[in-house]
Amino acid sequence: MNSEASSPTAVIVGLGYVGLTLGVALAQRGCRVIGLEKREDVVDLTNAGKPHFSETGLDRAMSKVVENGNFIACTALDPALEAGYYVITVGTPLIAGSTKPRIDMIEQASRQVADHMRDGASVTLRSTVKLGTARDVVRPILAESGKSFHLAMCPERTLEGAALKELAELPQIVSGETAEAADKAAALFGLLTPAVVRVSDLETAEMIKLIDNTSRDVRFAFANEVARACDAVGIDAGEVIRSGKFEYPRTDVALPGLVGGPCLEKDPHILMASLAETGTALEITRACRLVNERQPEETVNAIVARLVERGKGPFRVAIAGMAFKGRPETDDLRGSMSLKVIDALQARDEIGSIVTYDGVVAREDIDALGLDIEVADDLVSACDGAHALIIANNHPEYSDLDIDSCVDAMNDGGFIYDYWAHLVKRPPATLEGRYFVVGNNRGRF
Repeated sequence: MNSEASSPTAVIVGLGYVGLTLGVALAQRGCRVIGLEKREDVVDLTNAGKPHFSETGLDRAMSKVVENGNFIACTALDPALEAGYYVITVGTPLIAGSTKPRIDMIEQASRQVADHMRDGASVTLRSTVKLGTARDVVRPILAESGKSFHLAMCPERTLEGAALKELAELPQIVSGETAEAADKAAALFGLLTPAVVRVSDLETAEMIKLIDNTSRDVRFAFANEVARACDAVGIDAGEVIRSGKFEYPRTDVALPGLVGGPCLEKDPHILMASLAETGTALEITRACRLVNERQPEETVNAIVARLVERGKGPFRVAIAGMAFKGRPETDDLRGSMSLKVIDALQARDEIGSIVTYDGVVAREDIDALGLDIEVADDLVSACDGAHALIIANNHPEYSDLDIDSCVDAMNDGGFIYDYWAHLVKRPPATLEGRYFVVGNNRGRF
């Protein structure tokens, strides 16, 4: 058997969340993996077998593949290294202050690959990109090298907090510029899972990732629209949604809440930018993104109105959950809607101070945000002297919250506003008047 087929060498360009977890998963399956990363601190941590972010099971898996030599990281590739595979996993954030996706990191990564690859190398784009990026951006840069190559697209689809598990279970979407390119990419990604779904062209593979995430954004936006409607007429949105779909298979409305994260806040915009060049406007996608983007300000307005009803400011507000989500838990602050909530609070003259708590995100990472906020070591301490506690992500810790301890630590009239409805199944007597959720601003249970 060809040694490259049985034990391939793969260069992963970019050791962020996508690249590092993919590299470790491939190294676990016998690949020799070289991670190319410009951040020296990340390279040092990687070569010490330590991940630079929180991810279930990654510490142990990473230490093993680094120790056995299957995974190394570097800031520059050894010219003598021969690799059969290159996988581009760099981030694709939106341009600051706009809804247009950046491509400069894709361009830079493509040039690094073009400079190093040998004839016949397999190059796979895994980043979430605007339609046509593989063909119109990556391909020309690789072609300028004068070398032959096999270009493929295999979009990342994993859930933060469950990446290693999902890399072993989820089908891998694969497409190549040619049949041979698709075969080569399928051989590599088939090491992760036996379920490889081949699609007809590069653009189809790019589109699948955008559609998957945009469909979730649309679904959550409708839930938030339901919440707005129910708030307007004094009905509990949670009761409407839960009761309406109980043993009724044709309705599956999500519960309302904050909608963000590193994918959902940008992928619908990337999809819209992809279609704008064709003159096609995606009205539903645009409207749903608007609903989700304005929700922090709308809900903060409701929170401040309730604070003013109960007393005189300036008010102190505690926020629990700074990571963009809590289930599965992560320390990722990218796309965190808690930051949008903080922005909305700080824009209000009635708010005097904000204290935050997150049991997963390190204090120094919150401090590094440069916001005028305090950081508490535990939830009850965060509530001390506060007028309101806002639960902003869905970490399981908040489902076990002791309402009495939190409210007792607050100022008189203090209350909890929960974006994730962690406690709605508790006895109504423990919730009335001091616990509110999105779509139930009256606090009646």
